[in-house]
Amino acid sequence: MRQTLGRWLIPVTAGLAFLFLLVPIGYVFAFSFNDAGRTNLTWRSFTLANWQNPCGAPAVCESLGNSLQIGAIATVLATILGTAIAVGLVRYRFRFNATANMLIFLPLATPEVVLGASLLAQFLNVGAELGKGTLIIAHTMFCISFVVVTVKARVASLDPKLEEAAADLYASPLQAFWRVTFPLLIPGIMAAALLAFAMSFDDFIITNFNSGNVDTFPKFIYVAATRGIPAQANVIGSAMFIVSLLVVVGGQMISHRRAKALAAR
Repeated sequence: MRQTLGRWLIPVTAGLAFLFLLVPIGYVFAFSFNDAGRTNLTWRSFTLANWQNPCGAPAVCESLGNSLQIGAIATVLATILGTAIAVGLVRYRFRFNATANMLIFLPLATPEVVLGASLLAQFLNVGAELGKGTLIIAHTMFCISFVVVTVKARVASLDPKLEEAAADLYASPLQAFWRVTFPLLIPGIMAAALLAFAMSFDDFIITNFNSGNVDTFPKFIYVAATRGIPAQANVIGSAMFIVSLLVVVGGQMISHRRAKALAAR
């Protein structure tokens, strides 16, 4: 009885947890086909009109475009700065190295309400106009920590002897980095960039403090929730989930093929 219970307990628990996570996603996907009318709170009838015209709701595509633009710029900036910081923290030893590591992790442990209010106070003190510029700065700030943590783990897993071997072959430090270290860091950098973009696109609290009159997709959802999120927003959310799923599955398939090819060699 104990062996049977132990054998089934973890799969059943994991299955229930997985089902619990998928219920909201299933709700979003199902109600993207709802003939909602003014509200999208109750099911009325099946329709494909929402998928044929995802920009039918006022301001939904404008807010989506703002989120994509801000997320893309913040991701590029955070990835460049975070990668440089991660390489410097792992490869070099300097005074206050431990302090720098602690400061990098500090935004991860700070509540977003505190970060959002602090950034708002700073922007107001310097007289900055709230908008896309302040949002890009704010998103870059908190995304850097996620990039550093991700890339740092990748840098720590690399063997320093590879760079030493490149130096023995008369490669300069810059050549050794670009031709040896950087190609090996690309998987970690790509993972960090995807994580940073997801965090930027999904953020609401810090965005709500520092956005001014600029509407992002999470802000649009929050405001629209009081009267029923329009079905077009469900369409966009479902489409992004499908795209993300395809990216993850494609990445796993490529990794599996590479591992299989290396094993065959």
